[in-house]
Amino acid sequence: MGSLQEEELVQMVQDFIESEPSSPIVPSYHLQSSNHLAQLSTLQEILRCRTDTERKVLEIVLKHIRSKRAIQKSSGLKKWLAMRLKMNGFNASLCQTCWVTSSGCPAGDYEYVDIVMENENGETVRLIVDIDFKSQFELARPSPTYKELTDALPSIFIGSEEKLREIISVVCSAAKQSFREAGLHVPPWRTTTYMHSKWLSATPNVNGGFGKVNGEPKPRGGALGFSKWTPPMVKPKTQNRELGGGGSALSSQFSNMGINCC
Repeated sequence: MGSLQEEELVQMVQDFIESEPSSPIVPSYHLQSSNHLAQLSTLQEILRCRTDTERKVLEIVLKHIRSKRAIQKSSGLKKWLAMRLKMNGFNASLCQTCWVTSSGCPAGDYEYVDIVMENENGETVRLIVDIDFKSQFELARPSPTYKELTDALPSIFIGSEEKLREIISVVCSAAKQSFREAGLHVPPWRTTTYMHSKWLSATPNVNGGFGKVNGEPKPRGGALGFSKWTPPMVKPKTQNRELGGGGSALSSQFSNMGINCC
């Protein structure tokens, strides 16, 4: 992530901290379709329903983001947050999703943080933590109704996969209507399938801690998200001068490791 993008991301997060509404957004105009009002009401209800676990994580995330003001802006803000959460004792990781083109859905990749923990009922849950959430749904020229819907989205999202699916369903449906009102086709990168791929891909590339791949538990790497490196075993090779064996020791090691030297 470039320096300019990093500054914009930090600014968006700070705007969230300073201006997060304490009550649902009230529609700013009266001539709205009943469908839009239903979508807005549904979205607000989804966002209002926070578990104690989600509130706890949000409080800690906001604390870390506030402290970022005193830290020199640099790339890797999401990785920095994952490391901070690990220092707090959370099983946090930086997840990197990557998917190929299929069925009209273009290839892409995305990064977010996740936390695997027990909720208040003692059940193991996976929370998705995205500090760049709202911008993923923004359009260049949205309809007034769609803009009002996205204005209700938080810059920082913390919630379960099920909650995320519900949000994607509501917002992508509204985006489709917004494009139709403008006489445009829905671009493939604004479809429900594409948005699902960002956070809910079947095979996320997980760095650090504990994660799931294809629904099965997968051990993660070390504290910084990298698995411990083990040097390869190298068998000493006896040179036979009479048979012309004059290769270097390094070439012999590469040969034993299956690496061709040119």
